[in-house]
Parts: sequence; structure tokens; C-alpha cells
Amino acid sequence: MIKHIQGSTRIVLLVFMMCTFAIGMTEYVVTGLLTQVAADLDVPVSTTGMLLSVYAISVAVFGPILRILTIKFPVKPLLLACMLVFVASNSMAAMAPNFEVLLLARLCSAAMHAPFFGLSMAVAFKMAEASKKSQALAAVNGGLTISIMIGVPFGSYLGGMLDWRVVFWLVAVLGTIALIGLLLAVPNEKPLQAPNIRKELGVLKNKNVLLVIAIVLFGYSGVFTTYTFKEPILREIAGFGVTGVTFALFAFGCGAVIGNFVSGRVRSEVLTQRLFFALAALCIVLGSFTFLVQWGPAAILAGFLLGLCAFGTVPLLNAKMIIAGQEAPSLAGTIAASAFNLSNALGAVIGTFVLNSGASFLVLTFIGAGITILGLIITTITNRVEDKELFDPSLS
Repeated sequence: MIKHIQGSTRIVLLVFMMCTFAIGMTEYVVTGLLTQVAADLDVPVSTTGMLLSVYAISVAVFGPILRILTIKFPVKPLLLACMLVFVASNSMAAMAPNFEVLLLARLCSAAMHAPFFGLSMAVAFKMAEASKKSQALAAVNGGLTISIMIGVPFGSYLGGMLDWRVVFWLVAVLGTIALIGLLLAVPNEKPLQAPNIRKELGVLKNKNVLLVIAIVLFGYSGVFTTYTFKEPILREIAGFGVTGVTFALFAFGCGAVIGNFVSGRVRSEVLTQRLFFALAALCIVLGSFTFLVQWGPAAILAGFLLGLCAFGTVPLLNAKMIIAGQEAPSLAGTIAASAFNLSNALGAVIGTFVLNSGASFLVLTFIGAGITILGLIITTITNRVEDKELFDPSLS
């Protein structure tokens, strides 16, 4: 995808992909380390699910607040500050003496997540040619999906073979390399005029933006009721050990990368229609997930399909959010990252509640599919009431 984008922009996108690779790895690698963390820090596996939910809640709450507070700051220093916080917080996680300190480290790391994604997507959107803007956004998110394909299974394997703390040290090193890339490659441009906070906040009154947020919150959260507990599901139902879980996580990541970059090529005028089909496929995969993982090879396929459908929806939603909120692109991007992580937290909390109530993993995945149906319903409403000329200039 990146090879089709102009030279200087391509370099910046590669650096952003390095950054989002490291950020994605630190966010999602804990899904493959829940058992190890629980044993080392003496907490139940269901409690370790908070490592995802606390991270996600922190992104959702602090992301927009920090972006609003720093709205008048130059972009490059903010990007560098975000990555400095990222490196420090992952080093803190690696040295955490107890579960509470590990949670605090996750909270600090998460605080920079949404502002970084918002800023990087705004820069990518601005630098890319008109016909390549959706591809540029998918490229930024591509680092995250590649981390799910390579970083998360590798981190899970490394944690299983050595120690989970080694994984966080590795992420801190990757963050340092990404920080150097930002310093060298990203232009230090200052806005021609200072952003107007009131005007930027007006994006929260934008009907089209609110519809996308609703789809993410009430549809995409179904993914995380299953994804959060994918490792225990694979161990208990499929009977996988460290190697089996690693292969299943790799298959999920392969699907995520393919889904991300394929969806990144979707034209803006058909975003809503393609989103409907992507959510429908996701619903089917979630509903059948527990049945598929009962047989080894099918469990690998189930992981691939879940990644394909789950992350095939992300570029579509990101593109809709940025296009709908063009009057405040960095804030719209930050809100998008926050909405995704709020859905992450919501899914993790629902999953934890379901399992703690004594329900089976089968019930868990059915609930995830049911939540995704809400997203389908909202997408149908969106297709009828959104301002279509925003996404299809030929209509204006």
C-alpha cells in the first residue's frame, strides 16, 4: 500500500507504522500473557483482564482531554512527548513489583495512545494525495495490525518461554527506535493559525461523527468480549499450549493485516455499505468461534477469520470518522482511537462479568455476536441519515 504513496509521505508513514507497531504490541500483547502474569503476581486470570480494560478506559478518558489541553502545541513536539511517555511507562511495567503498579504503568502508557493516533492520522491525511487518503490512514493503523500478527504472538511466546517482563522491556526498546524515527523523519510544521478550541469541539455536535462513534461503541465492543479471553479459550477448549497459542495469535494477526489493508482501499463513497458487510461477517465469525476452536486446525482458521473481520472494519470506521470530522481532523482521530478503546473496555468488562457469573465461553462469544448486531442496526440507520455528499463529492 505504502509504495503507491508519494516519497516523503511514504517515509513519514513508515515511521508512524513503527510507532503504532510498538503501541499496538504493548496494548494487545497482554492477551497472550494473562496466565503468566496471573501466576507471577498472584491474581486470578479474570482479574488480569483489567490490564486491557484499564488501558482502554485510560485511552478513552484521557486521550481527548490531553488532546484538547495541547491543541495549540506544534505537532512534532507532541508526538515526541507521547513516545517518551510510552518508553517510560513500558519500562515501569517491566519492573512492576505487584499488579497495582503494573496497572498504573498501563494507565500511563494508554494516556498517550489516543493523542498519538489522532495526531499521526491527521498528519497522514494532510500529507497524502486526495485519492490516497484512506490508504494513508490504513497505513498508520497498519503498524498496529502488523504488531498483532507478529509482535503479539512473538511476545506471547517470549513470555511463555522466558518471562512476561522481558516482553515489556522489548516494547520499550522498540519505542525508543520509533522515537528516533519521529525525530529524524517527521516535519516540524507549525499551523498557519492557532486552532480554535470551540470550533474543534464542534465536531462533537457533528451528526456524522456521532453515528460513527455509536457504531464503534455499540457494535465493535462485541469483538473484545471474545478477543480479551482468546488465550484462555484456546488453552481450555482447543487444548493448546504455548506453541499452539502462538500459532493461533499469529493467524489472528495475519487476518488483521489483510483485513486492514484490503479495507483501506475501499472508496469513500461506499464506506457505509462495505462496513455493513464487514460487521455482518464479524457477527457470523463471533457466533461460530467457540464451535470452531474445538478442533486444532479449525481453531487456527477461527483466529484468522476473527482477525480478518475485526480489523477489516477498523479502516472503514477510521476513514468515516476523519472524513466526517474534517473541520477538526486531529481531534476526530483522537476521538476515533478513544471510541475504539472504550469499546475495548466495554467488551472486556462484559466478558469478565459473564465469566465471573459462571457462564461458559460459548455464552461469551454468543453475547459478542449479539452486540455486533447492534452495530449492524446502527450502520443501517447511518446509511439512511448521514450526509452522503461528505463521502461522495460528486453529490455536492
